[in-house]
Amino acid sequence: MKNEHTIKSIRAIPLYGIPYTDWPARFGSREQTRTLVEVVTNSGIASLGSVYTSAPLVEASLQLLRPFYEGASAIDPLVTAEMLHQNTFWQGRGGSVTHTISGIDMALWDILGKVTGQPIWRLLGGRFRDRVKPYASMLMEEPEKMAAKLQAAHGRGFRAFKIGWGPFGRRDAKTDEAIVRAAREAIGEDCELMVDAGGSDAYWPHGYKWALDKAKMLADYGVVWFEEPLRPDDLDGFVELTRHSPVKIAGCECLTRRQSFLPWIERRAVDYIQPDVTKVGGLSEQHRIGQYADDHSIMVVPHG
Repeated sequence: MKNEHTIKSIRAIPLYGIPYTDWPARFGSREQTRTLVEVVTNSGIASLGSVYTSAPLVEASLQLLRPFYEGASAIDPLVTAEMLHQNTFWQGRGGSVTHTISGIDMALWDILGKVTGQPIWRLLGGRFRDRVKPYASMLMEEPEKMAAKLQAAHGRGFRAFKIGWGPFGRRDAKTDEAIVRAAREAIGEDCELMVDAGGSDAYWPHGYKWALDKAKMLADYGVVWFEEPLRPDDLDGFVELTRHSPVKIAGCECLTRRQSFLPWIERRAVDYIQPDVTKVGGLSEQHRIGQYADDHSIMVVPHG
């Protein structure tokens, strides 16, 4: 059966932004760390996917991948994406090439939805729920500034909040607790509060004992989960922390490829696993990671 929906071209579209005032501007005054890819088919359908990587790296990856994706099916996302993975094991496996395939895969699922007239959730096999609770994610401020940010989000209807990075874990224990206390007082006891230490930050200094002590403090404030309290490759540390922490532990946003998630899931290294669809290989990989995590009773909270 002839497939008229094949890939004709893919181009990178860089996204630029000004760093937050409280975020380190490591890549200049106009950050370019996110890129869109536009996939165009021979039948004239165009769709976008998102890549958590700067445009020069995405463009180089597209050049590497071009011999494989040109003429490939645009309506068989899992098969086409896997073909791209299989043919680039020796170049960029898990890095920028995998990130770029993530965006391509997302766009292909959207093209399949357009061709079939079906939502992606149905094409993936159906939905188990029709409502999810969103949370407001924001960077931490000094304690006296936290209330205004959180109350503004509360006024927009949010009832769950994640605060992260900022001074937390980067100054002293007194500041850490003051920030969390201010956040809890601002949103009240009926809202959910999550804390992201940002252990994937450069030169993160803390280990298991710091994280366990901090988790005990967070438990006093009813924190739902403690995210990235350790360096992202500290598998053994996460296993021990998840086993002994009084609050649930979240992580894995830095991992790519479904194979990288296997030991974290099988050893139950986290309570909440956070694959990032713009890094792991797209919806095809994200879905498989989610199913495997569910088989091991690990909650999936996609990073974004």
